[in-house]
Amino acid sequence: MSDPRAGARQAPPPTATTPTRVRYAIVPVPTLSLQTVASRSGVHPDLIRRFVALGLVEAERDAAGGLVFGPTAPAALARVQRLRTGLCLNYASIGLVLDLLDRISLLEAALRGRGTRSDTPPWT
Repeated sequence: MSDPRAGARQAPPPTATTPTRVRYAIVPVPTLSLQTVASRSGVHPDLIRRFVALGLVEAERDAAGGLVFGPTAPAALARVQRLRTGLCLNYASIGLVLDLLDRISLLEAALRGRGTRSDTPPWT
C-alpha cells in the first residue's frame, strides 16, 4: 500500500513563478574603489568612467553611488589600453574585439575540454 503523504514530499515542477536560487560567496570578493583602480592602472578616473559607460570595463555601484570594481579591473583596463595604442582602434571597435577575444577563449576552452587540439589549424 502506498503512502498518501509521499506525493506531498516531492518538489513541485518548476514554473515561471518559481524563484531563482540565490548563491552566496563563501569568501567575500574584495572590491576596488575608482581611485584605487585609477592609481593601479595609471588611467585617469574620468577615462575609467567613460570605459564603464561604454561597457569596456565592468563596475558596480556601492551604497553611496560610487563605482566599485572587481580585483581584475586593472588588468581589464590594461587590455583596453593595449588594444587602443597597439592597434589604433577606437573605443567602439575595442568593445567588438573584446567580445570576439572572449568568445575565442570560450571556444578554445571547450575544445580543450573535448580533448581536441586547438593549436594546429584543421587544414594542415
